[in-house]
Amino acid sequence: MSLSGALTIANSGLLNIGQGFGIISQNIANAQTPGYATETTTTDSLVAGDQPEGVGGGQAILATDAVLQQSVFDAGTETAQWAALNNTLAAIAPALGAVGSNNDLGSLVDGVQSAFAALLNDPSSASSQQAVINAASTLTTSINQLSSTYTNARQSVQTALVGGIASLNTDLTNLGSLNSQIVALKAQGSSIAGLQNQQAALLQSISSLIPAQFVTLPTGAVSVLAGNGVQLPTDGSIQLSIANATTGPNVYYPGGGLPGIMLGSTDITANLNGGQIGALVQLRDQVIPQFSAELDQFSQGLAGRFAAQGLNLFTDGLGNVPVSAGVPTQTGYIGFSSEIQVNPAILATPSLVRDGTEVIAGSPTGASAYTPNPQNLSGFTGMITRILDYALTNSVQSGVTQPAIVTTGLGPGGNLSASFSGATDISDFATALTVAQSSTIGQANAASSEAQAVQTSLTTSLTAATGVSVDSQLSQLVALQNAYGANAKVISTVQEMMGVVISMVQT
Repeated sequence: MSLSGALTIANSGLLNIGQGFGIISQNIANAQTPGYATETTTTDSLVAGDQPEGVGGGQAILATDAVLQQSVFDAGTETAQWAALNNTLAAIAPALGAVGSNNDLGSLVDGVQSAFAALLNDPSSASSQQAVINAASTLTTSINQLSSTYTNARQSVQTALVGGIASLNTDLTNLGSLNSQIVALKAQGSSIAGLQNQQAALLQSISSLIPAQFVTLPTGAVSVLAGNGVQLPTDGSIQLSIANATTGPNVYYPGGGLPGIMLGSTDITANLNGGQIGALVQLRDQVIPQFSAELDQFSQGLAGRFAAQGLNLFTDGLGNVPVSAGVPTQTGYIGFSSEIQVNPAILATPSLVRDGTEVIAGSPTGASAYTPNPQNLSGFTGMITRILDYALTNSVQSGVTQPAIVTTGLGPGGNLSASFSGATDISDFATALTVAQSSTIGQANAASSEAQAVQTSLTTSLTAATGVSVDSQLSQLVALQNAYGANAKVISTVQEMMGVVISMVQT
C-alpha cells in the first residue's frame, strides 16, 4: 500500500469517527427525552477495484420495535382519554357532595323533612315556618349550584374540544412537513434517523388526541388512519374543524344545535371515539347531559310531589311548577334545576307552608282531596301531615304508591337514561343520583390511574429496548476516541515518512 493510500484510509476513518461522535453526543443529549430512540452509525468499506480506499459513513439507523411502539401509542390514547374524563369529572365532585355528608341532595331533602317534623309540633310558630323555608332554600341553592357546575363543565369541554381539534391539525401538518423531508432524504440515500425520532414524537402526540393507526409507507412517510380507516390528510389540503358553540341545556348532538367534528363536509365525530378528543365528545354529549337530565328529573319530581299534595313550595321564578309538555319526557322542564327556587309567594307569606297553596280535587290513583286550611286555624296540621306522610314518602295517599320517577327518554333529544332506577321515594332518588354520579367520577379516577400505570410500564419497556443507554454510549465514545488516536497516529507517521522521503529526494 502506498503512503498516499494509507493517508486516504486514515482520513476517511477520522471522518467516520467524527460522524460517530456527533451521533453519540446527540444520543446522550436526548437520553432523558421521552420517546427518543437511539441512533446508531453504520460503517461501509470503500474499495476501488481491488484496492481499499478506507471507510465511509453509512446511514444512521434508528433502534425500533414497531409492535411495542404501537402498544405505547395505544396506551397513550387510553391514558389521555381517562385523564380528560377524570379531570373534568373531579371538578364536579365537590358540588355533588358525598352521601351522608350533610351537603348532598339526600341529606338536604332530609333536612326539609326534619323542618316539617319540627313545624308539626307548633304549626303557628313563625320561626318554625321560616325554618322550613330556610331548609328548602338550602336545598334549591345546592341544586342550582350543581346545575351551574354541570353547565360550566360542559361549556369548558366544548372549548377544549375546539382547542383539541386545532392541536390535531397542527400535529398533522407538522407530520406532513416531516414526511416530505424524509421522503426527499431517503430518495437521496441520506440518513433520516433524526427526522424519524421527531416523527415518532408527533405520532405520540396524535395518539394522545385520537385513537389512530399509523402506516409507514416504503417512502418513509407515515399515513394516519382514524376509526373505520378514515385517512386524515397531512398535506394541509383539508383540515378538521369544529364550530364554537354555547352548550345550553336545550342543545345536543347530533341534530340538536351542537356541532360535530368535520373533515371537509363530512362529519367524522364517530370516527374519533377515544383519546382526549373522544373523551371530550363523550363528556359533552353523554356524561354531563346525563348528569343534568338526572338532576332536572329530581328537581321536577321534588316540585311535583309537593304540588300534588297542595303545596307549591318548589317552583320556577314565576311560582310555576313545570310539567312534561309532550315528547321527549322532559320537554317543558329541561334546565329546571337551574331555576328551581322556593315559591316567591311562600317567601312573602311563610304561613303557607302550614296552610298549603292549592286546592286538590283528589284522585283514586293520585293524591287525596285537599283544601288549604279551610278554617284558617293557627294550629292547622293538615298540610304538614300530607307532606310528611306522602310528598316525602313512596305513597301518594294511603294505600296508593307514588308513580315511579321516569329514568328513560331523558334530555332534550330523549336519548338519555339515568344510570339508576327503582327509587319511588324522593329522598331515595336523590341518594341514588349522588351514588351513581359519584360512582362514575370514581371509576374515571381509578381508570385514569390504571391507564397511566400501563402506559408507564410499556414506555419503560420501549425505552429499555430502543432508548439511550448512557453507559453504552460512553463505552462507544471511548472506543471511538481510541480509534481516533490510532488513525491520527497513522496520519502522523505517514506525514513523517513522507517528510523523510522528500528530504531524501531533495538531497
